[in-house]
Amino acid sequence: MAFDGITVAALVSELKEHLIGSRINKIAQPEADELLLTLKTGNGQKRLLISADASLPLLYFTENNKQAPMTAPGFCMLLRKHLQNGRITDISQPGLERIIRIGVEHLNEMGDLCQKSLIVEIMGKHSNIIFVNENDVIIDSIKHISGMVSSVREVLPGRDYFIPDTMEKQNPLTVSASSFTETMRARNIPVYKALYSSFTGLSPLIAQEICLRAGIDGDISTAYFAEAFDGTQKLTALSDAFFALMEQVRTASFAPVVFYENGEPCEFSMFPLRSYETADSKAFGSPSALLEQYYAEKNQVTRIRQKSADLRKIVQTLLERNVKKYDLQLRQMQDTEKKDKYRIYGELLNTYGYNVPEGAKSLEAVNYYTGEPVTIPLDPTLTPSENAKKYFDKYSKLKRTYEALSTLTEEVKAEITHLESIQNALDIALMEDDLTQIKEEMIESGYIRRKGGNKKVKITSKPFHYISSDGFHMYVGKNNLQNEELTFKLANGGDWWFHAKGMPGSHVIVKTEGNELPDGTFEEAARLAAYYSKARGQEKIEVDYIQKKHVKKPNAGKPGFVVYYTNYSMMIDSDISGIRPVD
Repeated sequence: MAFDGITVAALVSELKEHLIGSRINKIAQPEADELLLTLKTGNGQKRLLISADASLPLLYFTENNKQAPMTAPGFCMLLRKHLQNGRITDISQPGLERIIRIGVEHLNEMGDLCQKSLIVEIMGKHSNIIFVNENDVIIDSIKHISGMVSSVREVLPGRDYFIPDTMEKQNPLTVSASSFTETMRARNIPVYKALYSSFTGLSPLIAQEICLRAGIDGDISTAYFAEAFDGTQKLTALSDAFFALMEQVRTASFAPVVFYENGEPCEFSMFPLRSYETADSKAFGSPSALLEQYYAEKNQVTRIRQKSADLRKIVQTLLERNVKKYDLQLRQMQDTEKKDKYRIYGELLNTYGYNVPEGAKSLEAVNYYTGEPVTIPLDPTLTPSENAKKYFDKYSKLKRTYEALSTLTEEVKAEITHLESIQNALDIALMEDDLTQIKEEMIESGYIRRKGGNKKVKITSKPFHYISSDGFHMYVGKNNLQNEELTFKLANGGDWWFHAKGMPGSHVIVKTEGNELPDGTFEEAARLAAYYSKARGQEKIEVDYIQKKHVKKPNAGKPGFVVYYTNYSMMIDSDISGIRPVD
């Protein structure tokens, strides 16, 4: 979810509760666009993290400390000079803008009491942390924005600070009912879009939520409100839902919650959303607690993506090369389909060639295999037996090519399947240890070279572990090496093995301990196999399952590659949100 004005309003409410009257004890700048303030409050010490990162601007309380650079950046030194030991007197949000203004009272070098403000703008790539004096003149900012970068507003020392009004949006906390109605009727666009594009602080998600609470399809046009009775009724319902939501914001009636999809955080809100009524959710005691955990989980996925970029590039390059090779081999295989025709031409020429007049360019004969007439092209400069030999030579050459290509295409196809399985393993990797094991597999497979001699690295990555609703232990391999370990070392002959049919994916082992598996466990294990496969997210996925004793490892097979012949199958979705993981 976007860090919208309602999220900022919830944070302002939390900050006011804890920080009014507190003193700024320490100021650090761990990153180029990030501040960490340590504050002394009546209830102990608090740390406030403020980030103006263009990709992930944030502000929340945190228990975690961050290592500051040995030499503090200039902006940090300036804040220490003016705000160290300063007292926070006010925290506010203009309208429902994504802006937090922190007022600080401090003594200057002469001992006079001064007022300064630290303004945090959480606006995506335009995010900034701006330090202004009592007259709203910019003293400095964590990012300098010149006129060459922005024609709307310069953020430089000595410039006046103001909030640019480029969208001409209204403040939803102060708009009147009549003005709201007029605004909704003035445009001919989808209702939800009219909401978030007309009022500050509303994200598309919240706009859709207002429509849902009003019983309106957010995608219908606002022109609908011009209709006589029904349109007026719907507009009234929309107005009621809008103002009811704004009352929740105005009275700080927040209930922070994160929504999960397939075990991963997919959305958050400062109050429950009807659009996620059926989703798994987790309530939090404060906006800061929610934001810290939500973005920590999101950051983990982003960080692993970044760290796996080199491995992904290698796999993608090899995959593209092998796919091109495979396509070329298939086209060459198609050319060899003519080999039997040339053999028959040779045989027919040996049978009927005595009737061919000298210098003939073709022979009409009956194919005694099918009884159909055929026309055999001839080289008029050659005898019938020489033409027959020519066709037999072509046949022999194509046969040799076919036999060679049959082996090669199988090898290249196995290589493609292996590389796709590594690609899938990179997609489901959650920790750096997972990447280490995937890299080890790539080294063993000859895709990359080991650095620093022949020393192997220690592998600490472990398979995913779940408990079924019936109490059975289920294990999921994160990569091919773990798949091998699970299937051929952990699993007993009577345990059950699951895998998405005909595609890269994890091996799933269900430990039976000699007991019969209930239907519910079969379905949950199949969902795990579907979720941890290349088909994740599809509505229905076919999953094969069989007792482990029927799963075999072919000689010289790639890691994780198995064969089986008498399996069961089921169609299942990839929703694992109800399956309990084991920490």
